[in-house]
Amino acid sequence: MRIFVAVDLPDDMRERIGEVAANFNRTGVKLVKPELVHITIKFLGEIEERVVKEICTALSQVTTQPFDARLKGVGVFPKPSHIRVIWLGVTGNFDPLHSEVERILEPFGFAPEDTFVAHATIARVKRVSRETRIELGAEASKLAETIIGEFTVDSISVKKSTLTPQGPIYNTVCKIPLKKQN
Repeated sequence: MRIFVAVDLPDDMRERIGEVAANFNRTGVKLVKPELVHITIKFLGEIEERVVKEICTALSQVTTQPFDARLKGVGVFPKPSHIRVIWLGVTGNFDPLHSEVERILEPFGFAPEDTFVAHATIARVKRVSRETRIELGAEASKLAETIIGEFTVDSISVKKSTLTPQGPIYNTVCKIPLKKQN
């Protein structure tokens, strides 16, 4: 199973996410369906089903409390002159959550990531002309301060990703609530 750990976004933001992503609809750019947009905390790759169950059990030990987050701004990876990914920025307590997920998953053999930038991918750029790259970069700059909305991060999900010619299909394997401390 192809697995990743994610924070799901609220359904009431999906329409606005689609509106922002539509600004990048060009040949050579693959938009992510708004209902599939999420914040990846950690990509795990191909995992045996029995191990996925163990991962779900281990992640239930996450002690990060629910926190407020904001979906704001558009940016690109790796750089404006060579865009591969177009994303929505997120603010909130994601670094401690990511660190805790990393710590919990390390005994399973997953190497910690060097850098973590909380974001929600809205498009992937394949082969486009230099002119189109410049257009995409300009559009991203224009939308750099766009506010999508605020939400509460109160759970993480372990997701199964099935790749198909029509695009990925994501299924939630388990959902782990973040626990409020007394």
